[in-house]
Amino acid sequence: MSEQITIDDFAKLKLVVGVVKTAERIEGTRLLRLMIDIGTETRQVISGIAELYTAEEMVGKKIILIANLKPRVIRGFESQGMILAAGCKEDEEKGIRPRLLTVDDGDIPPGTSVC
Repeated sequence: MSEQITIDDFAKLKLVVGVVKTAERIEGTRLLRLMIDIGTETRQVISGIAELYTAEEMVGKKIILIANLKPRVIRGFESQGMILAAGCKEDEEKGIRPRLLTVDDGDIPPGTSVC
């Protein structure tokens, strides 16, 4: 079993809805460079999902983003958050293909909190 956290630990995460405005593959990698509207600003996020989704498929998707993750430089690009998916490395070993966590087609604007 994984280490348990408290509700206070969970409350530290700022999860928001974001809309992917643009996406491009970073040549020679399995990375996509995403520009994501989170309501108050647009964030650049680098994500290792290019083997699962094309850049064209990503544009317009409403995704869930960890918005208060410390920025990190990946392959020379600053990543300003992390998008969430179901199906991690240990699940892939069981044949489960990772899939993005998305919001259905309801009227949820960018920047809406996820709780």
